[in-house]
Amino acid sequence: MSKRVLILVAHRKGRSPSQRYRFEQYLPFLESMGYTFDWSNLLDVQADKDFYATGGALRKVGILLGHVWHRLRDWRRMHTYDIVFIQREALFLGTGFFEHRAYRSGARVIFDFDDAIWKADTSPGNQKWEWVKRPSKFFDNAAHAHVVLAGNAYLAEQARKVNQNVVLVPTTVDTTIHRPMPQLRGGPVVCIGWSGSVSTVKHFMSLLPVLRRIEQRYGHKVRFRLLGDANFRSEHPVVEALAWTEATEVEVLNSFDIGLMPLPDDEWARGKCGLKALTYLACGVPAIVSPVGVNADIVQSGVSGLHAVSEDDWFKALCTLIDDASLRKQFGEAGRKFIEAHYSVEANKHLYLEAFEKRLK
Repeated sequence: MSKRVLILVAHRKGRSPSQRYRFEQYLPFLESMGYTFDWSNLLDVQADKDFYATGGALRKVGILLGHVWHRLRDWRRMHTYDIVFIQREALFLGTGFFEHRAYRSGARVIFDFDDAIWKADTSPGNQKWEWVKRPSKFFDNAAHAHVVLAGNAYLAEQARKVNQNVVLVPTTVDTTIHRPMPQLRGGPVVCIGWSGSVSTVKHFMSLLPVLRRIEQRYGHKVRFRLLGDANFRSEHPVVEALAWTEATEVEVLNSFDIGLMPLPDDEWARGKCGLKALTYLACGVPAIVSPVGVNADIVQSGVSGLHAVSEDDWFKALCTLIDDASLRKQFGEAGRKFIEAHYSVEANKHLYLEAFEKRLK
């Protein structure tokens, strides 16, 4: 007999990295194990564009009111499901009303998260709306779950303050999709790349002084690519900015000779699950990362990439890899093997299944 699951999320399928790499890629496996899924996302294509744009206050108020009505309809059917799966939050507003109702519905509630979401981190187009989010609701929502799935040890530690039924399920990549295409790199010009979202491009910008030094030293022997914000502009150094699409992501990542993941050492960054580094290494691209949180575990310095803290660290690490193509190849191959063994869907799918079934017995 199949087990019915209602998924409460913000975004449509394939749109959000958090959703894609946390649970969407496990759905075919879970379906083969007898689960069926009904999807309930808040934002359609047009609402997505309007909600994250700058301005449009009245339109955004209308979208949020529509979200409340949408979740009220979900509330009325929660009791017909075996599991209600909530990723990050049921509603953008600062209330845990629907998480609480799911917990009391008779269904088992699985709450999944992959960031320090108890801290404020609002998209650029919605900074003035930050006051309505109340990120501290995370602790109440996590408490009202039968199982909490946390993306790394630091997040799991925070969730266990309010709920002992916490399972560490790392953010993973599907290594049959994110795979090396070495023919797309290794040319005479070394491509230094970064991937991310509009909200995290500020981390890439922190490296611009270092990249200017690299440009001054190597000139036309290097180029810079940014995947995720097509509107990004930089004259010095010149950065090729590309929009993210699911169809082109793996190809663009494989054009990188070196992948970058700078982070500040703060509470929000310690909650990150290292997705950029995971995708670089899965594609056989060596990575230079800030050794913050799980980054230090994913990228082993001197094995699959290098760690860097200060600007001089970043400059020296970049020079090391720019100057040594064989070392880039060695690091990339080692990184790919590590991801396959520890951070792939295949390596973690049964852990995910156990988390789903643990509280059904």
